Amino acid sequence: MLRTTVDGTRLRILTLLRQAEPAGLTAQTVAARLALPGPAALTHLRLLTALGLLRTDRDRYRCDEIRIAEVAHLFEKGWWCDQGR
Repeated sequence: MLRTTVDGTRLRILTLLRQAEPAGLTAQTVAARLALPGPAALTHLRLLTALGLLRTDRDRYRCDEIRIAEVAHLFEKGWWCDQGR
């Protein structure tokens, strides 16, 4: 999910959006602030939204802090280490 060669970009997007709360940011603003091509920024934003880490209304993206906390808790518990054992 976030452990790929592009995970740094997704983490930067999450950080940027957390700083922009509560207003959120448009995809164009995210792209400009992170010096990304517009389509690349939109792809990352859509993936993070599909994962439930972002909410969107109209054209603004915001972090879903509850979902982010749930995912962080799963990682803290080490749930991925128990898979396949």
